[in-house]
Amino acid sequence: MTRKTFHEELSELEAITSQMGELVLHSINGSIEAITACNMEAADETIERDSTIDALYHEIEEHSLAIVARQAPVASDLRLCFSVIFIAIHLERMADLAVNVAKGAKRACPMEGVAPLIKLVADMGRQTADLVEASMKAFSNRDIELAHKLPDMDEPIDRMFKAYFKELAKHPDEESLEWISTIILAGRYLERIADHAVDIGERVSYLVTGYSSDAVEE
Repeated sequence: MTRKTFHEELSELEAITSQMGELVLHSINGSIEAITACNMEAADETIERDSTIDALYHEIEEHSLAIVARQAPVASDLRLCFSVIFIAIHLERMADLAVNVAKGAKRACPMEGVAPLIKLVADMGRQTADLVEASMKAFSNRDIELAHKLPDMDEPIDRMFKAYFKELAKHPDEESLEWISTIILAGRYLERIADHAVDIGERVSYLVTGYSSDAVEE
């Protein structure tokens, strides 16, 4: 097998990872639409898309390990092979969390009397989607500067999640607890998605430099 073919394989591996990222972003946006607008079509599409995302994850894993076994790559090529597995794991978990949000919408909708919480989850969802998109852009472009900005992008999401609990105190009505708990969980899932995106940024730093982001900062 020629070296050219080897690099073509690596390019294909990157392309599949980027494709997986795009599908995950669709799922995140779909889950936000489902929970904020009680859009059951978006919820169903998010749930159904998960099997395709899982299949891509397994393809990335098998493809990466096959390249390592056949080609014995070194240095940056080896880092790429293992980094895409790492990134794919985080993407797969993001997709699962988006499915959880979509399933919550299917259980709790229609929701009444929780408009402030819905606004919070909508705002949080938009920023989370932006963060995920930025993490994949950092990977595709090997943009280490953007990768280092991701933790700062995550801070407003954490603040909004804390604001949920202040808003929760305003809803003592037991009849609305199921709706409220669904919204609270949605916020938690989005916060975790954002954390996964930050982890992808840290992996991009390693991919580009060969060092973890912590080591670079030191």
